[in-house]
Amino acid sequence: MSDWITFALPKGRIMQDSMELFSKVGITCPEMSEKSRKLVFENREHKFRFMAVRATDVPTYVEYGCADLGVVGKDTLLEQGKNLYEPLDLKFGYCRLMVAEPKSLQGTDNPLNWSNIRVATKYPNITERYFAAKGVQVELIKLYGSIELAPLVGLSERIVDLVSTGGTLKANNMVEVETIAEITSRLIVNRASLKTKHERISRIIDDLEKVIGDEVKISQ
Repeated sequence: MSDWITFALPKGRIMQDSMELFSKVGITCPEMSEKSRKLVFENREHKFRFMAVRATDVPTYVEYGCADLGVVGKDTLLEQGKNLYEPLDLKFGYCRLMVAEPKSLQGTDNPLNWSNIRVATKYPNITERYFAAKGVQVELIKLYGSIELAPLVGLSERIVDLVSTGGTLKANNMVEVETIAEITSRLIVNRASLKTKHERISRIIDDLEKVIGDEVKISQ
């Protein structure tokens, strides 16, 4: 199956958005529209395979060559630092990676005066680099669940987390303080696959780039 192209896609909304975009360049998989617990889907006619994986695992499957291409949020790429080729911003899945704190601190707090703070986050590597660049010493607490809970129970003063609408922060009496990065979904490619399957993968990248460019022009 060396002539097949395999995609690693995050389960859920990003997978749906990815397949909607891919369909515009002729990459489809009717099998995926069926209700199923399957994790691997195939379009045998066009030799495309699609793996449904956890979002944070997408870069690993692509880096090790189990998948030739993948779609993943820029936040995951920044956190993991995998050796991958990242040719395209797919322009969907937009959110912001933010520093946030309880609203009660807003009136007296000045980020310029931070020197030693405790931060809860799912993104310890990004957080450490960000605050190190600002000369702020940070005690990191790695969490996997609802990060907003940490300040409410006194686990940390501040958090670093993804923010989309800001509704969750508001509901928990928290406010945004600083933006670390703006996040969108990215197309990633295994470096070896780019060489061994250069023609097919390059065509996919070029076709997607054209569709994305046309959509950006229409939206302007």
